Amino acid sequence: MRTKESGLKRLHKYYSLTGFYSFVGSALKKAALPIIGFVLLIVILDLFVIDFSSVFTYITENYAPVGILSVFFVSESLLGLIPPEIFIAWSDKTAAPVVYLSLLAVLSYLGGITSYFIGKWILRIPSVYQYVEVKMKKHLRNVRKWGGFLIIVGALLPIPFSMTSMAAGTINYKFRNYLLFGTLRFVRFYLYAIAIFSLV
Repeated sequence: MRTKESGLKRLHKYYSLTGFYSFVGSALKKAALPIIGFVLLIVILDLFVIDFSSVFTYITENYAPVGILSVFFVSESLLGLIPPEIFIAWSDKTAAPVVYLSLLAVLSYLGGITSYFIGKWILRIPSVYQYVEVKMKKHLRNVRKWGGFLIIVGALLPIPFSMTSMAAGTINYKFRNYLLFGTLRFVRFYLYAIAIFSLV
């Protein structure tokens, strides 16, 4: 018990000294304003300009779920180009919201795995690798320092999960551990759905 406690204290000290907590705090502060702004914009637009419930109902009735899910998977595999919150809102208007929400969570998880292997593949192309090393320098450095904890943060918080996954693949982070920590992506989707479903 004492060994475990001292190990946790050492871990806590390490993350304090390397700036992990300040990084998470800073990331949350940066993410909080856009998220609050996004939610307020949705509420204002829904009240005065666009009936989002009708928009998502229209999309559900006129576009095949396979197409929408495919677009989402591509987005989640390539640096999270489209905010997942839009797709979560869409799932609420489908015939089986929980089923489609679960499919989104699975596809996001698989998209992260795809990003991980893109990161490994990049290693084989020296020119591309050098470019990515510059563009993703901060992410690569952070994954090297904090490993699994950064993947947990990327899975749960509004930090680009795809970029974190790609960085993990680039540094050859242990795949088994990545798969384990990445499962927290499901938690994020269900928690966000609780809030978003009440809005739309």
